[in-house]
Amino acid sequence: MWGPDAAHLHLDLRGNRVDLVLRSPAAGGLSRLDATLAARISAAVGELGLATTPGGAGAARPAQALEIAIDALDIPAVLPFWRAVFGYVVAAQPIAEGHDEAIVVDPAGQGPTVWFQQLDAPRPQRNRIHFDLTVAEDEAEVRIAAALAAGGRMVSDAHARAFWILADPEGNEVCVCTWQDRD
Repeated sequence: MWGPDAAHLHLDLRGNRVDLVLRSPAAGGLSRLDATLAARISAAVGELGLATTPGGAGAARPAQALEIAIDALDIPAVLPFWRAVFGYVVAAQPIAEGHDEAIVVDPAGQGPTVWFQQLDAPRPQRNRIHFDLTVAEDEAEVRIAAALAAGGRMVSDAHARAFWILADPEGNEVCVCTWQDRD
């Protein structure tokens, strides 16, 4: 599929591995098409007898995506700063149907997506920036356990399998996300 809504395949060739990354620029990040194509590619690579994870079975894998979410009271006032500081452009469409968050993306497709979440009131008691870290569904619980063992705490697992909210010892938050149980 070609065109502005098509998934783009990026290859990163290293001495000991090849990383394949699918991203749909118009979606501002990963789309269902990307997930479907990634599963097909992984299956084909596996059928060739090649490893689809670094270090083989049971080894930790790198994050599949990193998104920066900025909580803001006045998104139109803060978005231009972040667009300028990152050298990003405004995404062509919302992150998903029914979500009209503002999103800025790396035009080269290399850096993380930055999206803005509307706040209703100031929240001075916590940081207003957190990370959304997307990993394979079979990697999420391993990542969570490691983070908790390293001194983190579970803030919420109310949306578990879609995402868990963790905090470091100082309260800085990260959402560990998967593609499971998403709308």
